Amino acid sequence: MPPQELAKLPGAEIVLPGIEDLKAGRETVNALAVSAAAAKLGVRDLVGDAEEPAAHRLYLRLNNELGDGAHSRYNAILARVASFARAAGHARAG
Repeated sequence: MPPQELAKLPGAEIVLPGIEDLKAGRETVNALAVSAAAAKLGVRDLVGDAEEPAAHRLYLRLNNELGDGAHSRYNAILARVASFARAAGHARAG
């Protein structure tokens, strides 16, 4: 799928920068979200081995930034990433 088409998918605003952050070795919120869904997104090769799961590190980071608002933001981010994975899968299937 061409990059300009990927950019149109729901959740692309998280997934595409997250992939670039992983490639650059940056542990951003977007990179952690992509890492947490690496299997669904087909990017396991970009994710290193870490002691603590990416989903947990994502929540901790959001909690440090947002406090009580972390839970809803965490769920929203992961839902957008799941939407991207589903839409990309449907687009590849035809």
